[in-house]
Amino acid sequence: MEEYIVKMVLLGVVSWTVAFLLVRKIFPKLSFNSCNRIVSTIHATLAVTLATLSVQDWRCPACPLASRSSHWQMSTLAVSLAYLVYDLICCLFDKHVALDNSVHHLVSIIGLGAGLFYEM
Repeated sequence: MEEYIVKMVLLGVVSWTVAFLLVRKIFPKLSFNSCNRIVSTIHATLAVTLATLSVQDWRCPACPLASRSSHWQMSTLAVSLAYLVYDLICCLFDKHVALDNSVHHLVSIIGLGAGLFYEM
């Protein structure tokens, strides 16, 4: 995995945490879960936007199959990986830790991490 990706993931985890803290500061009456949902919505919007921008050819969005990912695609994966690491940690601080949600995060982290590691 390239060094810029590792740095992007680490910076992303810190950035998502800062975003959460800002949401908590702006909306002090909202619950922990509600603030996390706002950050989740921001991530979803950003992820869809970045994924859309990373498509190289809309006639065949997945072509060529099993090819190396572009810099843009790797960056998109790194942003989502950073969010999932942040969200897994955030979920552990919630009052009720859901096993299914934790497994979902771990499987997603492993999948995105493999995509970044193999650059495919």
